[in-house]
Amino acid sequence: MRLWRSVVGKLWVTILLLVSFVLFILTILLLEFFQNYHVDEVKKELTNTAEKVARVVENHKDLDLGMELGKEIIDEPVNILIVLDNDKTVYSDDSKGIHREIQNLIMKDKELQQVSDKKTIKKEFELSPDSSDNRYENIIVVGTPLHLDDRDGSVYLYQSLGVIKDTTRQTTRLILLAAGIAIILTTIFAFFLSTRITAPLRKMREAAFEVAKGKFDTKVPILTKDEIGELATGFNQMGRQLKFHINALSQEKEQLSSILSSMADGVITFNRDGTILITNPPADRFLQQWYYEQSDMGDEPIPTSVRQLLQNVVVTETEQTGEISLQGRSYVVIVSPLYNNNTIRGAVVVVRDMTEERRLDKLRKDFIANVSHELRTPISMLQGYSEAIVDDIAESEEEKKEIARIIYDESLRMGRLVNDLLDLARMEAGHIRLNKDSVPIKRFTERVTNKFLGPARDNSVSIYFMSNVDKDREMIMDPDRIEQVLTNLIDNAVRHTPEDGTVTVSLTEEKGGFLFHVKDTGSGIPEEDIPFVFERFYKADKARTRGKSGTGLGLAIAKNIVEAHKGHIQVHSKLKHGTTFTFFLPFQPEIDE
Repeated sequence: MRLWRSVVGKLWVTILLLVSFVLFILTILLLEFFQNYHVDEVKKELTNTAEKVARVVENHKDLDLGMELGKEIIDEPVNILIVLDNDKTVYSDDSKGIHREIQNLIMKDKELQQVSDKKTIKKEFELSPDSSDNRYENIIVVGTPLHLDDRDGSVYLYQSLGVIKDTTRQTTRLILLAAGIAIILTTIFAFFLSTRITAPLRKMREAAFEVAKGKFDTKVPILTKDEIGELATGFNQMGRQLKFHINALSQEKEQLSSILSSMADGVITFNRDGTILITNPPADRFLQQWYYEQSDMGDEPIPTSVRQLLQNVVVTETEQTGEISLQGRSYVVIVSPLYNNNTIRGAVVVVRDMTEERRLDKLRKDFIANVSHELRTPISMLQGYSEAIVDDIAESEEEKKEIARIIYDESLRMGRLVNDLLDLARMEAGHIRLNKDSVPIKRFTERVTNKFLGPARDNSVSIYFMSNVDKDREMIMDPDRIEQVLTNLIDNAVRHTPEDGTVTVSLTEEKGGFLFHVKDTGSGIPEEDIPFVFERFYKADKARTRGKSGTGLGLAIAKNIVEAHKGHIQVHSKLKHGTTFTFFLPFQPEIDE
């Protein structure tokens, strides 16, 4: 750091300038004082000498003798001039050159001509117009009255001020020397004082930089007990308090961040103009969906409905609620005001994903509708045929047996529906129990496939089994449950494959498990229905006719069984080109007891 930008430099320059200014004024005053003092001394000495010369001349009554004695009394460079009878008689020791000019100046001066009538007169003359700037070129003239017999006159002594020039120069040199010594001492004192003052300040500056970097344990050494020492004590106390409050704020921030991050609902904080301040991960996903949907539509940072709710909150200062749909998901938006004292500074938006609730609500409604529909037909048939028996509509024994058989079949159908619903409910609740066993997987799959040779032959459908797995290769699984899955898939394939069609069941060993394929050449599944084939009561036959149409729960049950074995199931289908169901079962480490 440059000296003049530091506290030491500023204090040093300030003190130096102050002392220099005081010394400058003092030097000028002293020089003026000594100059005036020397001039006054010259005037006084000339006056005393002039009076002595006048008395000598008056006592001896001889002008020539007086002039000789006067010359003995005066010293160089004083000059003498005696005038008698109003300029009629002039005596001088030198009347040539400059002295002649000075004598003429004295003789012509009206004030000096009045010396004979008055007391001693002192006067300073400027010999040239430029001499006003240099007083040492002036002359001092002192005139005193002279009485010689009956004649009146004057004795004039004059001297150039140049004689005091050397004295003044020596005095100036001494004053300047004293000023220089004073400045040097002032500099040393200023640096010493500045160092004593700024040393703890520099320590505090370094400590402040450390605190600014986050090192709140930094302490300033207390070197003195004055105000600077008290400042250091206060700084240390401030550092401790700052560390305490920063730690408290950090803990609060981390706690708030953890709470926001762990929340299932999205939280967005806005200021009054709609600028986003804080978001959590669910809110980020919500905004990303909005940005994706808006990519070709505009640059709105938030949905229009949310902005409108935010504006309503700012205006009405009340909580607002709305709903919005993005990318096939349903959200409920709750906007509450945030206050700064009594002023609304923004709002907090809670975004709750209600997609699953809406889906479950729809499933519940669909479930009730489907169960009602599925039960309506058998119940109606049971009621109708029961009334036929009660009313003796059936006349022959064969008709009664036919009616009884239909009633029996419909009751079995209702029982299967109820049992499937109970099984599915237990599976979805996680209460399914697997009775695992080690099973030769190839022979097991081939046996299940062969069960459908008869039904396939009746429908004029060819069924095949293919596998590259060793016949002795075993798999740990629940054979009854997996047989239920295969039975459902093969039965669906046979029932939905037209005459002369083909159903192929294949088994392959993949990395980590076995892969099962049930492929048919049937009519296929419409593309819009593929995402729903594993839902409850899904039916490819929209007319829900009897015969080939089942309860619509088989695939949902199959999916739960496969997932209970830690596997997965999927479907590929193309309209009029057939359908392929594929499920994968991973190797099980051991048999559960």
